[in-house]
Amino acid sequence: MTVGLDSSIVVRLLIGEPVEQAKKAYAWTQDTLARGGRIIVSDLVISEVYFALQSHYGIPKEEALDFLREWLINSGVTPTGQAGTVLRQSTGSGNPGFVDRLIHAEYSSRNATLLTFEKAARKLGGVEVL
Repeated sequence: MTVGLDSSIVVRLLIGEPVEQAKKAYAWTQDTLARGGRIIVSDLVISEVYFALQSHYGIPKEEALDFLREWLINSGVTPTGQAGTVLRQSTGSGNPGFVDRLIHAEYSSRNATLLTFEKAARKLGGVEVL
């Protein structure tokens, strides 16, 4: 069985609130993994959680990235796109930021050039800035 997580589940797993929902989500994921199930999470969900951690919980960007990085390393959940790779790289709080790097990684994996107006993207290579 393969199940994809929604951002509402991931936020509860990371934040632990509301407590009852967090416990339920944690127990479900542990049970599923123990039974040999596969749990996946998309780059869109990871991006949404990244912004939710900042906007709803006041967590600074660096700390939000650390939360996501550690969770993906230790949870047994498999990212479906490029987020795992991008999070393992040093994204820091500088530009280009996490989501820009995620977009770049997706396009690069498809041998596509990123077209942008963002000058900071030049740092990534395989980018054309208009």
